Amino acid sequence: MRLAHSRAVADPLIVLDSCGSTNAELRERLAGERLGHLAALVTDSQTAGRGRLDRTWTTPAGSALAVSVLLRDLPADVDAWGWLPLAAGVAMTDAVAAQLSAHDVGFKWPNDVLVGGRKICGILAEVTPDGVIMGSGVNTAMTADELPVPTATSFAALGASADIDRLLSDYLTGLRDLVAELTRVGPVASGLHAAAERRCLSLGRDVEVTMPHGETLHGRAVRLHDDACLVVEADGAERAVASGDVVHARLA
Repeated sequence: MRLAHSRAVADPLIVLDSCGSTNAELRERLAGERLGHLAALVTDSQTAGRGRLDRTWTTPAGSALAVSVLLRDLPADVDAWGWLPLAAGVAMTDAVAAQLSAHDVGFKWPNDVLVGGRKICGILAEVTPDGVIMGSGVNTAMTADELPVPTATSFAALGASADIDRLLSDYLTGLRDLVAELTRVGPVASGLHAAAERRCLSLGRDVEVTMPHGETLHGRAVRLHDDACLVVEADGAERAVASGDVVHARLA
C-alpha cells in the first residue's frame, strides 16, 4: 500500500504487512517512537483485533483495512472526549459515503458505520496516558461468503472496489478537522453535534440498548445529548445512555 495522500495527512503513517492488533501495536510504539497527533498505523491483515465488549475481530488477509489513529491535541475539558468516537463515526461515514454515493450510509450510535443497514466498519476508542487511540476496521475486499455475520457488508459485496488511499486520507482529514474544531469551540459551536445527529441512523428508531452491567433498555432514540450520550425515550421518560450495545428494531 503506497498511500501517498494518506501519508501527507498522518504524522507519521506506519504501514505493516500484518499485525495482531493495530491498537495494541500503536500503543506499544508510543514508548520508543516519535508519534505525533494523527499518527496512524494501518494494515490489511489484522490477526488479533479487538472490537467493542472485548469481541475478537479477524479478517482474511487483504479483505479489510485496519487503522489506528493517535489523537494528542484534545479538548482541555475531559467531558468533551465523549464526542471523539462520534467524530470518528462522522468522519468514517463521510469517507465511505464518498465512494458509495448510491447507498444509504450512516452510523449506529456511537460509531458503527452502516451501509444499507449493514455494518461495514466498527470503531473502538482507547484512552492512553499519551492520548486517545481510535481504532477502526473497514470491510473492503471481503466477499459475501467471507462476511462474519448476515448483518455485515463490504465494498466488494456491494459491487464496489474501494480506493484505499482515498478512503484513509478522507477519514484522516475529516477526523483531524472535526477534532480540531471540537477542541477549539466545543461540540455545538463546532457543528459536530449537528453533523452527528444528521448521520446517526439510530435517531428516530426503536432501539434495544444492552448496558455494560447487563441491563437492557427498550425505547426510541430521540436525540444526542450535549455530552454525546444517546437519549432514549422509554415508558414516558427520557434516559441518557453513556455506553451500550445498540440494536435497531426492524423498520416496518
